[in-house]
Amino acid sequence: MSERPPFLRDLSSDHHQGLVLARHARQAALQDASEQAQMWQEVCRSFARELEPHFQAEELHLFPALRTAGEDVLVGRALREHAALRALVAEPAIPSLQAFADLLMAHIRFEEREMFTRAIQLLERGVLILP
Repeated sequence: MSERPPFLRDLSSDHHQGLVLARHARQAALQDASEQAQMWQEVCRSFARELEPHFQAEELHLFPALRTAGEDVLVGRALREHAALRALVAEPAIPSLQAFADLLMAHIRFEEREMFTRAIQLLERGVLILP
């Protein structure tokens, strides 16, 4: 299986959008407080509209399949990072845009390079089944 199954391709497409958001947040972190506040509003909107549904899709479909295949460590890390990103967005005050961007970028890299790579290996061996 040389190419990703549709479910992982869809998640990777979401990751691209997340990286764009993180890049914009990093750029805004260097601007004045007004620009940062405006960007934070966009981060919160994008989180609700794009990132949260993405997290839910992973948590409902990918993570249980990976746990069944014995990948508790990968799933545990991904869940901790999802929780940390959710906590940042839930803060009443504007947290560091740089911290949000750094965490989101690191999380996406982890999922793409480690979690999805492992999922594909397990799919090829017939151990993992995805929607």
